Amino acid sequence: MLNPQPEKTFIRNKAAQVFALLFVTEYLTRWPKFFFDILSVVDLNPRGVDLYLRILMAIDSELVDRDVVHTSEEARRNTLIKDTMREQCIPNLVESWYQILQNYQYTNSEVTCQCLEVVGAYVSWIDLSLIANDRFINMLLGHMSIEVLREEACDCLFEIVNKGMDPVDKMKLVESLCQVLQSAGFFSIDQEEDVDFLARFSKLVNGMGQSLIVSWTKLIKNGDIKNAQEALQAIETKVALMLQLLIHEDDDISSNIIGFCYDYLHILKQLPVLSDQQKANVEAIMLAVMKKLTYDEEYNFENEGEDEAMFVEYRKQLKLLLDRLAQVSPELLLASVRRVFSSTLQNWQTTRFMEVEVAIRLLYMLAEALPVSHGAHFSGDVSKASALQDMMRTLVTSGVSSYQHTSVTLEFFETVVRYEKFFTVEPQHIPCVLMAFLDHRGLRHSSPKVRSRTAYLFSRFVKSLNKQMNPFIEDILNRIQDLLELSPPENGYQSLLSSDDQLFIYETAGVLIVNSEYPAERKQALMRNLLTPLMEKFKILLEKLMLVQDEERQASLADCLNHAVGFASRTSKAFSNKQTVKQCGCSEVYLDCLQTFLPALSCPLQKDILRSGVRTFLHRMIICLEEEVLPFIPSASEHMLKDCEAKDLQEFIPLINQITAKFKIQVSPFLQQMFMPLLHAIFEVLLRPAEENDQSAALEKQMLRRSYFAFLQTVTGSGMSEVIANQGAENVERVLVTVIQGAVEYPDPIAQKTCFIILSKLVELWGGKDGPVGFADFVYKHIVPACFLAPLKQTFDLADAQTVLALSECAVTLKTIHLKRGPECVQYLQQEYLPSLQVAPEIIQEFCQALQQPDAKVFKNYLKVFFQRAKP
Repeated sequence: MLNPQPEKTFIRNKAAQVFALLFVTEYLTRWPKFFFDILSVVDLNPRGVDLYLRILMAIDSELVDRDVVHTSEEARRNTLIKDTMREQCIPNLVESWYQILQNYQYTNSEVTCQCLEVVGAYVSWIDLSLIANDRFINMLLGHMSIEVLREEACDCLFEIVNKGMDPVDKMKLVESLCQVLQSAGFFSIDQEEDVDFLARFSKLVNGMGQSLIVSWTKLIKNGDIKNAQEALQAIETKVALMLQLLIHEDDDISSNIIGFCYDYLHILKQLPVLSDQQKANVEAIMLAVMKKLTYDEEYNFENEGEDEAMFVEYRKQLKLLLDRLAQVSPELLLASVRRVFSSTLQNWQTTRFMEVEVAIRLLYMLAEALPVSHGAHFSGDVSKASALQDMMRTLVTSGVSSYQHTSVTLEFFETVVRYEKFFTVEPQHIPCVLMAFLDHRGLRHSSPKVRSRTAYLFSRFVKSLNKQMNPFIEDILNRIQDLLELSPPENGYQSLLSSDDQLFIYETAGVLIVNSEYPAERKQALMRNLLTPLMEKFKILLEKLMLVQDEERQASLADCLNHAVGFASRTSKAFSNKQTVKQCGCSEVYLDCLQTFLPALSCPLQKDILRSGVRTFLHRMIICLEEEVLPFIPSASEHMLKDCEAKDLQEFIPLINQITAKFKIQVSPFLQQMFMPLLHAIFEVLLRPAEENDQSAALEKQMLRRSYFAFLQTVTGSGMSEVIANQGAENVERVLVTVIQGAVEYPDPIAQKTCFIILSKLVELWGGKDGPVGFADFVYKHIVPACFLAPLKQTFDLADAQTVLALSECAVTLKTIHLKRGPECVQYLQQEYLPSLQVAPEIIQEFCQALQQPDAKVFKNYLKVFFQRAKP
């Protein structure tokens, strides 16, 4: 404060933070006079006041920062500090703020604004009467007329209005503020040119409106009809102002008032009957929403940045208002949209793009605003159905799909797909819409964005209308032929669609063929026509890849090969199971694909990407071809287990799980043979040394461990435990020990839960008198101790939901041991194991009684309590 030059702002902020941290640690114990000491030093020197206010803001953010998650201990400490401050010093602080505001309001706007910010921050947790009184409010209202102060004054008044209080008192406070603001001319929005101030003012009006609505709701709930009526009257008088702000050309100003608008409509929805004025208000809101949904000239469709993202968010808010309007008066909304839609589409050729787009957008939005079950917009309520049918007919026959603007084109296709049920009522319009999808308006549009979105929408359109597609199938397949081209990197040909978009086209082609009414031979021929070019290209590209030295070129070829496999996979989405593949006579085609793609697994180059594609294809084929896939699995697995990393194994195991769970005993010989090679590959990766701080390696190992245990769970759960039993005593023991380690040693509740599931399953299968030799010993030496050692670990957090599930499986394991071993198990726990853990005799007694309860739930609940007590 004594330096001739003021400190830099960031230094002052840091100093304030240091003081705030000091305050939080020392105030309750060693420095109760903190504020008085600081105030005495500061006096009213402007630089001192600046630091004092920064410290107060830093303290508020330490105590009540809404974005910081405090521990329960910090939260208790913060509450205690606030309580102590309220008792000891808040009135003095408030007095200091008043003095600062009074002294500096005309001479130092920066300090005054800082002080207003402090008042706004503290209002939420101090006694409101210290601020919401005549002298403070009058000063703040005075600041509303000073240009450099009014934005901060607005925010400060907003915080005061937002504070929870008695509904009648709140109503009086808001009304008195409104009277003063209105008489000072603040309600004349059109006179005000400063949009930054209006954005803050709009937020204040929104706060006042919502506060009155909260008061109305409370008063209705309390049965105070007289005051509720008054509150409603007060709300109604703010609607004209709300509408002025809602319709304002600046979206920030409009956006800030939407909350009040939304809540006002919610009130109207609850009233038994609306007055003429209220109906007029609803109509005015509706017109405002329709107008504000419109894009402005500056919107950049080709390169959307931050401003565009903000407008998209703002549109979402307006959509919520539209949905709420539909709840208040669906007939009025439908009539208004129909009026706008019809008049716009009548002259679309001469209308600006944003008006055409919004007209179609409103029709699109009606589908959610007037909800029906399963998209049945064209049945039921006759007047609604005929209005929508009328608009859809206009949409598809008006020629508007040729409008030369991407936003209109996209809105056209989105709406056509949203109302696909229209085409079951009037199927005569399907050909012209299909043409729009397939020509320069859709999949061949000059904009990549339109082509991409249309590819997805086209697939949805075809799927939803599959019964109506029959007459057009061959024509569509011919027209999309060039879009199915697999474009290798070296031919320089730039495909119209990205590979992701092509996936939708392949899926569409598959759906058309499979759902057609053609005989099986024709379906098979069409499917072969679709997939043969892919297979031929695949063989050529794979040979090329083997010869290429340049890594970049290798990568692009591998990508292309991966796309080919992905496209073939995607065509199979049209089938739900083997039955449908057989009926279409397509099994052979997909077996040919398998034989074509599998050699990629032995390619030493670009292994990751090639394996990933083939693995996905195998997953699909297990569903589509079922046991016909089995002959291919052993060699595929052998290749996939060569030189693999943690991630490869992690992705390979689900494939083996799928096969095991689906085919069970059929794959027993294959599993027997593959079991130890797979485990060796897993153990080898898990035992590889890694850097101590390498987080990603640690995470990969954790995920691989989970996959390994999931594999064992699948094997034991599919009735295939003999696969493990037949691996030789040494290997069996090694596997069992890894499961015990997984249950006890690694602090990963998801893996622990799986391990206990495996253990209880093995006990159920092998734990009886006729189980494998030595297994009973293993139960007492390892499984029983695991059920206690795991939950007793400090890392086993009983407040965590996943851990509770692991404990639940641990309880199941103990219950299963008791079930299989009977009184011998109780005797072992009573006389040997629990005494070795120093458990008191009466607790041992209690534990064994709970274990013997027939209801497993009782024991699960008891076990949680047992370990909560047992933990130090």
